[in-house]
Amino acid sequence: MSRPAPTPAGRGAAFTRTGKALLLLMAWAAWSIAQAQKLDVPTMDYSYPKEYTIGGITVSGCVTRDPNAVKLFSGLKVGDKLTIPGERIGRAIHAIWDQKLFTDVRIEEAEVRGATIFLHIIVQENPQLASYGFAGTVSRSEADKLREKLNLQRGQQVNEAVKANTAQAVSRFFVDKGFLKATARIVENRDTSLENSVRLQILADKGPRVRIRDIHFTGNDNVHDRRLRRAMKNTKRKRWYNIFGSSKFKYADFKADEDKVIDTYNEKGFRNAQIVRDTTYFVSDRKINVDITVDEGQQFFFRDIRFTGNSKYSNDTLVRILGIHRGDIYNRRKLESRLYMNPSGADISSLYMDQGYLSFNPDPVERVEGDSIDLEIRIREGRQYRVRDITISGNTKTFDHVIRREIRTRPGDLFDRSEVIRSQQQLISLGFFDPAAVTVNPVPDPATGNVDLDYVVAEKPSDRLELSGGYGGGRVLGSLGLSFTNFSLRNMFTKKWTPLPAGDGQTLSLAYQTNGAYYQSLSASFVEPWLGGRKPNALSLGGYTTRQTNGVSRGDPAFQLLSISAASIGLGKRLRWPDDYFFLNITGSFQRYKLSNWHSLFSFSDGKSDVYAVQLRFFRRSIAEPFWITQGSETSVSVKATPPFSAFHPETQYQELPAAERYRLAEFHKWKFTSQWFTKLTRSKSKHDLVLMARVGYGFVGRYNGRKGDSPFERFYMGGSGLTGFQLDGREIIALRGYDDLSLSPTFGSFFVNKYTAELRFPVSLNPQATIFALGFAEAGNGWNSIDQYNPFRVYRSAGVGLRLFLPMFGPMGLDYGWRFDDVPGFPNMAKSQFHFTIGIDLGEL
Repeated sequence: MSRPAPTPAGRGAAFTRTGKALLLLMAWAAWSIAQAQKLDVPTMDYSYPKEYTIGGITVSGCVTRDPNAVKLFSGLKVGDKLTIPGERIGRAIHAIWDQKLFTDVRIEEAEVRGATIFLHIIVQENPQLASYGFAGTVSRSEADKLREKLNLQRGQQVNEAVKANTAQAVSRFFVDKGFLKATARIVENRDTSLENSVRLQILADKGPRVRIRDIHFTGNDNVHDRRLRRAMKNTKRKRWYNIFGSSKFKYADFKADEDKVIDTYNEKGFRNAQIVRDTTYFVSDRKINVDITVDEGQQFFFRDIRFTGNSKYSNDTLVRILGIHRGDIYNRRKLESRLYMNPSGADISSLYMDQGYLSFNPDPVERVEGDSIDLEIRIREGRQYRVRDITISGNTKTFDHVIRREIRTRPGDLFDRSEVIRSQQQLISLGFFDPAAVTVNPVPDPATGNVDLDYVVAEKPSDRLELSGGYGGGRVLGSLGLSFTNFSLRNMFTKKWTPLPAGDGQTLSLAYQTNGAYYQSLSASFVEPWLGGRKPNALSLGGYTTRQTNGVSRGDPAFQLLSISAASIGLGKRLRWPDDYFFLNITGSFQRYKLSNWHSLFSFSDGKSDVYAVQLRFFRRSIAEPFWITQGSETSVSVKATPPFSAFHPETQYQELPAAERYRLAEFHKWKFTSQWFTKLTRSKSKHDLVLMARVGYGFVGRYNGRKGDSPFERFYMGGSGLTGFQLDGREIIALRGYDDLSLSPTFGSFFVNKYTAELRFPVSLNPQATIFALGFAEAGNGWNSIDQYNPFRVYRSAGVGLRLFLPMFGPMGLDYGWRFDDVPGFPNMAKSQFHFTIGIDLGEL
């Protein structure tokens, strides 16, 4: 069967197919000719590489970059041999691209002259950052914090990586604050005022703040959910009682808290416990749940415990300090704390390091058999090190000898870790240095068995300008005080002022109080903590004078005057028994009260009364920190007494004498006992820990002679904040927050007093320039006038919250809000709750 003749339509179709093929062939040829000008598609056959010599290199496309720098980046130089095709061109392009300065890089053939080739490098620069800003739901304060975190600089290159990293950082910033749905994107706009520059607009949508509604555990058959949640210090559920904890979800904190969950299991003997899965999911627009699946594994117990390599101490001694016995539940945390650096010092490492074994190292090896663990502790004692040199660095104002006298380690002594820690605490207690910066760096020399100790300190402002105010006597009282806590008396008459004579650790205090024409007071004191410079024997000197009138001129018959002049001298000594935390102070004082037509305070209105007294105070103080105190205690017993003048004149009928003559020489004996303890309830890496402060105080003022009567001086007055203005008769004011000032004592004061205080404290800021902590308090107290009335359990009670602030230049300040629980006879209109504000004044010794 023959094929039919092609129709006109068929011939047209065949021509179309042929035309298309010719057009494609012509296009390919044109493209090949164009690409022949580029080196990656040269005119020569790729099957026959040819070597050329670079005759020249030109660069185009640079706006802000130096063309010579581009040539340098490429690694190509005039005169180099170059094979085309070859790898050299590719490496040059990659070398320029790796600078991350360009969005496009090409190398083309500019001209070929025989065996010489001229190259043309074409680049397109990344735009530069002209400015950037925030839009969306970003507040001004958040924008300021983001600028610090992003660190975008004007003039830097902007590429896709920079924009992606910026968007991710902004999102992570808000996610860490609990905005888990936060998103961010970058809008790039060209800046026409600058060549090749762009402006970035960061559009952030925080979304709602997301809290953790609940945390569920699965597989925890032996440890309750509550215990595991409590172990997660920074991942908390949203609950009303979760005052100090945050319920925001932060991934880094969450993973760290999972490690704490495992630590909890390890403490209970579950040595192989692990978290096999964790999941977070939204249960509402603003709440998520966290599910954690635990594989507890088997519970283990200690069995045999033995030491090897120990020659200094016997096995019995080491086992006693280790405190772990056969059959005890396996507890990894307890094991490590008894081996290494227990904060209380009751560990094997401290035992050795207190005897100079600086390189001591215990290596616990565990052997598991069934549910039992045999423990072999391999001791490497090393050699005993002795202190060689002691250096001090960082003290720009305090003289070396002030620091050295507080250091308990001496050249030639065996290295003693406990003494190094105690020295560090004593340097902190001076109050001259930033507690966080006081460190000790031991530099051992194994070849000689010596160790050099470098004590590093950082000065902080310690001098204070104390401003205080109060209300008393129906008038407002203002006070200005200057306290130079690192004073240098010997440099008073030299030119070593920075800007005051400082550096010897002495204290000079000056204060002035006034409420205008009615009251003025001036006081001064000086303390030398190391009299003679060899031993910690303190010398204190002080004096003050006060004057109060009724505002009437002296010549007026109605003129009233009360003036007090006083001076004191004291000596203090640090004791070595029962331990060297004990101190003994003895102070002699003199006060003269002068009254002229003064009817409102004492039992006499005209005359003089002199008070000669000696105070003996015996106390133990183990507190290092001056303001934010986390641990330690202070217990004190004191007695202040005048001579029993009446005993020298037994025949005198004092009850028949006028009051001015009866109290011409005052006599009394005053006893006080106080004790306060600080206990750290939590231990966080940030040092923001809950601290419990408990304080108790007792006081009693007695008399020698019943016929002479009770002394009008040194009585106790309780109630309020203690900030009640001037104190005219040597009275001791004791705060009890929630009640009116002085409302819990008779107008003539109390002779017996008890007070109990408990505070739960939490730091808000530990910055040395502004230390702040919040507190909740509960306290109780009362005063009595006779032993028959005395009942230490019949007290007025209160509770409340407060805030404490310490500024180096102004000293401590406080604000409390207290609720009273009891009514006070004679004060029917007293508020149920009230604020108490203090500046630079404590709440009373008790």
